[in-house]
Amino acid sequence: MTINKAVICAVVPAYKVTRHIVGVVRGLFEQVDHVFVVDDACPDHSGEFLLNALGGTDPRLTVIRLSQNQGVGGAVMAGYSAAAERGYDVLVKVDGDGQMEPSLIPYLVAPVLVGEADYTKGNRFFDPESLTEMPLLRIVGNAGLSFLCKLSTGYWHVMDPTNGFTALHARVLPWLHMDKIERRYFFETDMLYRLGIVNAVVADVPMSARYGDEQSHLRAGTALFEFAYKHLTRLSKRIFYIYFLRGFSLGSVFLVASLPLMLGGSIFGLVEWYHSVQTGQVASAGTIMLAAMPTLVGIQLFLSFLALDMSSPSVKPLWQRVACRPCDGPVNAPRSSLGSK
Repeated sequence: MTINKAVICAVVPAYKVTRHIVGVVRGLFEQVDHVFVVDDACPDHSGEFLLNALGGTDPRLTVIRLSQNQGVGGAVMAGYSAAAERGYDVLVKVDGDGQMEPSLIPYLVAPVLVGEADYTKGNRFFDPESLTEMPLLRIVGNAGLSFLCKLSTGYWHVMDPTNGFTALHARVLPWLHMDKIERRYFFETDMLYRLGIVNAVVADVPMSARYGDEQSHLRAGTALFEFAYKHLTRLSKRIFYIYFLRGFSLGSVFLVASLPLMLGGSIFGLVEWYHSVQTGQVASAGTIMLAAMPTLVGIQLFLSFLALDMSSPSVKPLWQRVACRPCDGPVNAPRSSLGSK
């Protein structure tokens, strides 16, 4: 499969990846027109190491050095900003640890180039056979994180939220408020959350995982609990923005009606149950119905809300729908700490 490479660039965050970065970049040269490597204040000086290994400067390569460590999200945002300023249309994010196969880039960017998506993510869970190569703990952790991500972002079809192999159309960047996106490991989910707020189209692209001797700095089991609060805050904001601030739909009615019914019925039932235990008197059939009916109706309405939330129809990609930038003007990633060569 071939794609016009002139519009595509790769952004590679580099932190303690000197064992893999040279091979990763050489593989990317075969698939994209330009590679932006962001040295995230790496103690191993990944950017300098790369330039020396390649024999000096290369017109296909830009090395951006951050004076302070920004985290993987901050490094990616710096790379996105530099790539957008240079006029590239599709920005592919590739990790520097060699886990991602550069030959899959044409498939990753195709939905964006043909106008079917604003953002694509690799999905390592599409083929059950490929899961045999993935550690069991990672599968379980990713499954839990995937469910939380579906709730907080509204992208119920996205199955691999921690997969960092992504492609984004540059026209979408100004609408994501890059200065507010999480700079550490949660940034992948935060990207999806902000894409959901502007109703961008996200597509899953099936691909297999590739594992070697790389070390993962993120423990999915720990992150499942560590990220719970962040998912909750983004879920609350998403519900408010989508169902009450920017619009009011049948889903809004279902949600508003379901919560007091479930809460009221449950509290009434618990109070009556406690009174029955304390007095030894069996609750009447009417009392039981007064507790059960509101709770059951509330659950049914809440399930209806979830069904509507899951079945939100796809729309035309944002980069094809908008003709202007949002009110904050140009792409707004921090630039004061950047140096490039």
